[in-house]
Amino acid sequence: MTRIVTVPTTPYEGQAPGTSGLRKKVRVFQQPGYAENFIQSVFDVVKPAPGAVLVIGGDGRFHNRTVIQQAIRMAAANGYGRVLVGQGGILSTPAASHVIRKYGASGGLVLSASHNPGGPDEDFGIKYNIANGGPAPESVTSAIHARTVEIDRWLTVEAADVDLDRTGEVLVGEMTVQVIDPVADYADLMETLFDFDRIRGIVASGFTMRFDAMSAVTGPYAHEILERRLGFAPGTVVNGTPLEDFGGHHPDPNLIHAKELHDLMMGPQAPDLGAASDGDGDRNLIIGRGRFVTPSDSLAMLAANIEIAPAYRGRLAGIARSMPTSGAADRVAEAFGVPCYETPTGWKFFGNLLDAGKVTICGEESAGTGSDHVREKDGLWAVLLWLNILAVRGISVDELAKSHWARFGRNYYARHDYEGVDKAGADTLMAELLAALPSLPGTVFGPLVVAHADSFAYTDPVDHSVSANQGVRVLFEDGSRVVFRLSGTGTQGATLRVYLERYEAPSGHLDADTGVMLEAQVAAAEAAAGIVRHTGRTAPDVVT
Repeated sequence: MTRIVTVPTTPYEGQAPGTSGLRKKVRVFQQPGYAENFIQSVFDVVKPAPGAVLVIGGDGRFHNRTVIQQAIRMAAANGYGRVLVGQGGILSTPAASHVIRKYGASGGLVLSASHNPGGPDEDFGIKYNIANGGPAPESVTSAIHARTVEIDRWLTVEAADVDLDRTGEVLVGEMTVQVIDPVADYADLMETLFDFDRIRGIVASGFTMRFDAMSAVTGPYAHEILERRLGFAPGTVVNGTPLEDFGGHHPDPNLIHAKELHDLMMGPQAPDLGAASDGDGDRNLIIGRGRFVTPSDSLAMLAANIEIAPAYRGRLAGIARSMPTSGAADRVAEAFGVPCYETPTGWKFFGNLLDAGKVTICGEESAGTGSDHVREKDGLWAVLLWLNILAVRGISVDELAKSHWARFGRNYYARHDYEGVDKAGADTLMAELLAALPSLPGTVFGPLVVAHADSFAYTDPVDHSVSANQGVRVLFEDGSRVVFRLSGTGTQGATLRVYLERYEAPSGHLDADTGVMLEAQVAAAEAAAGIVRHTGRTAPDVVT
């Protein structure tokens, strides 16, 4: 009988899971008992049944291996019967979701800070996913947080580290640990969803692409699927080896951090398609030759064409988008006669809709897109769907975008991020906005007149749970809008996100400069919120 070791502990402040788990600097997680307190709080809340299966994996960032080894020993002490862990500690977030679902696991620990930078002085994170493969809902994360403030012990067993680099099985106490190929199950799933023969056909005819894995987790997946299974030339995947510090770069697939890819795609030597994914593989960037596609537009364009892919033929049940995401997908839903659900930010809000069969495809403006194949957003899935659509329709990214706008109109859209701002100033900005909501309707900001302003609240149509205070919306009479949110994905200071949107009908200006088209909304955002006054910033750090 394995001896369970009880380690006394005291609570740490600030272990409330954000929109995607607990994220802090590595040095915070390196404090004695810090990660253990949080993991034990998870186990205390979910109360695994004896012999339950747990999946563990991460994006390969610094500190992953250390926490994985401790989590394995703690799982053995808490009654799990089997742990599935990705070889090298690697599992992309969508791959982890698939493994949980495929093998009937009770849940999983996903060790990642997503698109945040990695390294000894950078970020780390832990997220718990439930049995459907998706992020734990608020009822669970709230209970986990409540447990972290009162925890007084954590459990472990005395056992040597597991060799994470060798596939196979080993016992830790009385629990079996199986080190699995992190890529194979996911790659096999992709082959069941898309027409790989059609994609191979355009590759053989000369179609080219560049995929930037950003020295993060999708490198091994992209090498296997794009180069080996689909036949793209070696070298199509760049920065394809996961590094603990992501090569010193910020693994966020936006136009700032993927500038080299953007510059290539706007130049004379551009391939047909440019794409990238982020630290843990759940986000995507899509750029055609000379044409950047915003994540909001990508969601709408994929939704409008999803039934081209074999696994989705005849079954577009509905579309879901986060509230800050543009209304482009709404217009597709209306045209196709299916519902479109507007949820708060956070993939966990899509889980009930997907499980209930109410939606087939979901997306967020923060570059996350996915479907009911898993319960996470999935960067490489989105790239493959784009490839499938382009292969079947025989057009370029630019041609697809223009044909889409000609049918549905165009939602000009941008997100302005003010990163690492003083939290007190950001909180004051939001408090003043909330206080001003009743008086905003009728206010004139240049050419714009406020029609409605509110603090967004969401009632889940499946379980009827209510999520309030999910962002401030200012809606104008011309149909444009500005949204303000404080992000829950940063690890220091505060990140203020300002979302700006304006719709142009099919008869309007469909290929104008986005910045020019949103000038009035930018001015209105400053006038309404006093961004410069509260943050000291005269311009955003990142525009997407």
